[in-house]
Amino acid sequence: MIFLADLPAPSRMGDILMAFLSIVFEGAPYILIGTVFSGIIDAFLPAKLLDRVLPKSKVLATLIAGFLGLVFPVCECAVVPVIRRLVQKGLPLSCAVTYMLSAPIMNPIVAISTMTAFKEFQGLSWATAGNATMTIARLSLGYLVAVIVGLVVLRFKPGQVLRASIANKIAQADAADDGHVHAPAANFNGKLVHAMRSSMRDFLDTAMYFAIGVVITSVFNTQINQGLLNTVAGNDWLAVPSLMGLAIVLSLCSTSDAFIAAPMTAFSMAAKLAFLVFGPMMDIKLLFMYSSVFQRKVVVSLLIGLFILIGLLSGPWMNLVQHLYIKP
Repeated sequence: MIFLADLPAPSRMGDILMAFLSIVFEGAPYILIGTVFSGIIDAFLPAKLLDRVLPKSKVLATLIAGFLGLVFPVCECAVVPVIRRLVQKGLPLSCAVTYMLSAPIMNPIVAISTMTAFKEFQGLSWATAGNATMTIARLSLGYLVAVIVGLVVLRFKPGQVLRASIANKIAQADAADDGHVHAPAANFNGKLVHAMRSSMRDFLDTAMYFAIGVVITSVFNTQINQGLLNTVAGNDWLAVPSLMGLAIVLSLCSTSDAFIAAPMTAFSMAAKLAFLVFGPMMDIKLLFMYSSVFQRKVVVSLLIGLFILIGLLSGPWMNLVQHLYIKP
């Protein structure tokens, strides 16, 4: 029998460790799924297949890429290793970035969790959107922002955006494809072994950046008085950037963050929308995970650009969705 006197006394380090483990246990399975998926892509997906399947128009291909999350739903922890392999397999960079940003929001699991958290299933039917204003606003704004960033990336070459090691692999693949130099096709067992080895490398690489971000997040969650945010809740000019900043450090999964935002009654719907769109696109763990794919200056530009873009759009977009809201 365990008595209270036998339990360890509360400590700051214990709180940090508990927060660290809770985030790791929540996020690690998704990273594992994403890296296994990326290994399968590396081994089994024919080179340049995606480039041949997508429309020749890069703008149209980017617009379509924003919906790929509905077909391949992954959370933000899993999407980074996946897009790295997709780019190496011929997915245009603009499409990859669009998919990377939209997939953690534009997927059925997130839509259901958002509707559940904000109690938006009431009045929902085939003929009307019910009162699902937050879900509609979140998915539509997430798509819009991802496409805007993807279209901006169209102006740049892979070598200007990606880390040198990844850009070199793309260049080598292009050279091999132009020269029709292809390695002999391996059998299924050989491809499976290659997939597992690629998955292992991707998992170790991604997990290192993930762990660094989780440590920072754990310290913030346990050692900083988050009640200070309530002092800025009444002013959207302060509330929106404050919740976006909170989204960075909380590093929540996109499948569960709506349950954190919904009870924040002191904040406006626009501020909550900014929180729910910005968080899955940019948080501390993603900052480090992005660094495994993109150049440092690109990661910083992405952070600043997304912060400004979502901060400016969240208020008007929420108002637009509420104005267009069809009552049951």
